Amino acid sequence: MRFSDPHGVIKTSRDKPFILCVWHNRLIFGMYAYSNNIKPISGRRLAAMVSASKDGAFLVEALKAFDIDPVRGSTSRRGRQALLELSRKMKSGMHLGITPDGPRGPIYEIQDGILALAQVTGLPIIPLGASVSRKYQFNSWDQFQLPMPFARCEVVYGPPLQVPRELDDEKRASIREELKSRMNAINPL
Repeated sequence: MRFSDPHGVIKTSRDKPFILCVWHNRLIFGMYAYSNNIKPISGRRLAAMVSASKDGAFLVEALKAFDIDPVRGSTSRRGRQALLELSRKMKSGMHLGITPDGPRGPIYEIQDGILALAQVTGLPIIPLGASVSRKYQFNSWDQFQLPMPFARCEVVYGPPLQVPRELDDEKRASIREELKSRMNAINPL
């Protein structure tokens, strides 16, 4: 796997945590990027939001295998509690992770959770992009991608996006579109 950090965000992560933003169908790339690139450079652990559903229980075990601290909650269940718990994790120095289109989609659409998390914590959002030469694509709502053996994988970190603490509806929509644009630019569809 090759990592590309044209904006130097991972090097500066030693000084301050950030929110890692990865599409739901590329979650495996985010876990690998954390354990093999982000954590070794920054020295910080990662706490990630995981759906409070039965499906989320499976993901909890996968995250733990990558030394990622799962926080259960989503926009539909335990959302407010999960935001508070993630805020506490940030105060202890941890990076935060979230899939902006999860847990149920629609695919490649930014939900309010990531914007609320950035507002509450004041942390910048770091978009993560991933591409793979050969992959298996599941027939699921998110078209989950799993790299095939010996595939060439590339992970790209996009420029940080800061979300102001106070947002009106127009500014929220503008930031949502900006984040979606940045994610799409580094994630080939």
